[in-house]
Amino acid sequence: MQYKYAKHFNGEIQIPGDKSISHRAVMFGSLAEGQTRVTHFLTGADCLSTISCFQRLGIQIDTTPQEIIIHGKGLHGLTAPTETLYTGNSGTTTRLISGILAAQNFDVCLTGDASICKRPMDRIVKPLSLMGANITGTGDRNYTPLHIRGSKLHGISYQSPVASAQVKSCILLAGLYADGKTSVTEPAVSRNHTELMLRGFGAAVDTDNTTATVYPEPVMHGLDICVPGDISSAAYFIAAALLVPHAELLIKNVGINPTRDGILRVAKQMGGDISILNERLDAGELTADLLVRSSSLHGITIEGDIIPTLIDEIPMIAVMAAFAQGTTVIRDAAELKVKESDRIAVVCENLKKLGCDITPTDDGMIIQGGRLLHGGQLKSYMDHRIAMSFAIAALAIDDEITMQDASCVDISYPTFFEDLYALTR
Repeated sequence: MQYKYAKHFNGEIQIPGDKSISHRAVMFGSLAEGQTRVTHFLTGADCLSTISCFQRLGIQIDTTPQEIIIHGKGLHGLTAPTETLYTGNSGTTTRLISGILAAQNFDVCLTGDASICKRPMDRIVKPLSLMGANITGTGDRNYTPLHIRGSKLHGISYQSPVASAQVKSCILLAGLYADGKTSVTEPAVSRNHTELMLRGFGAAVDTDNTTATVYPEPVMHGLDICVPGDISSAAYFIAAALLVPHAELLIKNVGINPTRDGILRVAKQMGGDISILNERLDAGELTADLLVRSSSLHGITIEGDIIPTLIDEIPMIAVMAAFAQGTTVIRDAAELKVKESDRIAVVCENLKKLGCDITPTDDGMIIQGGRLLHGGQLKSYMDHRIAMSFAIAALAIDDEITMQDASCVDISYPTFFEDLYALTR
């Protein structure tokens, strides 16, 4: 696909629903009793994989353009699938559902696409095994397919080596079925949608600094959930409005959960003109409208506890840094190596092709900003966040950029290009 240069970037947009929250609404609604109605659900391929898996586990899920209705059967209402569960490209589906399946009274095989089969699952297999789960994968890092034999689980206190919402959520969901309380302590707080939403459904969840604790065998009841706009998807539009000259953009109804808002803090530190308007609380999730204006950006250092709050946005931040004046250093982000692609390697490869002075490191990258960038032929490596980040780079480069396999944006944002280029007219 050929990406387009933008002379203008102005208007108003509402971003599709948050991917993390959409996944969890289906999962938790399936484990609750009664109906859960979800509006502004993200109908990207990843979330549709979650719906498909729970339908195969015996849950009736009705989908209309206006809402998703999950007919929950309670904590012990799932039934054995008649075939292997396929999670597509979704790491969230694969890891979170594993915690649920580990405690069922049936066996199941779980697999995904070629990308998922290269993503290590040992980070969930280890803690689940400590809980008594019978779960095995392929190779030394337990790649999918995962074979899960339903087992009785024990509560544990787990010290996670990584700040990962997927790991934490997997363990907490298994903990719903354990024989005692289950705690996860992280090196830094990862996104907390699981804790917030489980409480909303009626589960007992405590949080204390970087530790989250769940208590077993709750009775959960269906909810009405309005999913806020996904800040990870909003990041591309935030960056576009900052980079295109004379731009002004209002982004409506974006989730600004403090465990997810690192992109806003970094953009402001870089000199970005962003105003947070109409801030409000909706079902435990903080939302707001964002007014973004074009800005002169400068390099900063990004490291430490802020990294888990913006891990998915780092490809976009790296592109912003390429246009900024001065040096940007990104550290403590080794997690990028085990996403849909090795995002450290892929971001550096693509930015170098555009003329950027960028150096990969073991846990991040060093970007010397301010060079005049040019066009090039780039590869997405079937990673939706790479494809979208470099579409934004093209808006500010008056030269031809082509991207291989740009259709992978359907994973999280099927109307991305339509929405993006509507603002350039």
